[in-house]
Amino acid sequence: MRFLLRLASLVALAAAVIAGTIDSIQSVAASTVVMTPMADAWQDVSPATLMSLQSSLSYYVHPRFYAFIFQWLMLQPAFAVFLVIALLLWMVGYKKPPVAGRFTA
Repeated sequence: MRFLLRLASLVALAAAVIAGTIDSIQSVAASTVVMTPMADAWQDVSPATLMSLQSSLSYYVHPRFYAFIFQWLMLQPAFAVFLVIALLLWMVGYKKPPVAGRFTA
C-alpha cells in the first residue's frame, strides 16, 4: 500500500512540475506572472470528468461544502494543488526509519 501511495505522490509531483512549467512558459511569453487555476487546467485536460465531479459533489455532498471548499480549491493554481496532493500522499506513505539504527535485531 505504501508503494502505491508513493507512486501516486510521484505522479502528482510530475503533474505539478508540468503545470509549473506551463505556467512559467506562459509567464515569459506574456511578460507577466501567469498562474493557471485548477479549474481551467482540468477543463483543458478533461472537461467531461470535471462536469461529472461537479454534478456529483453538488448532488451528494452538502451544498456549503461544494460552495466553499470545492470552488475555493478550483480557484487555486494548479501546480500548488498538485504539490499539496503530492506532499499529503508522500506523508501518508512515508516509512519511518528504525529508531535504533540499521543493524539492530
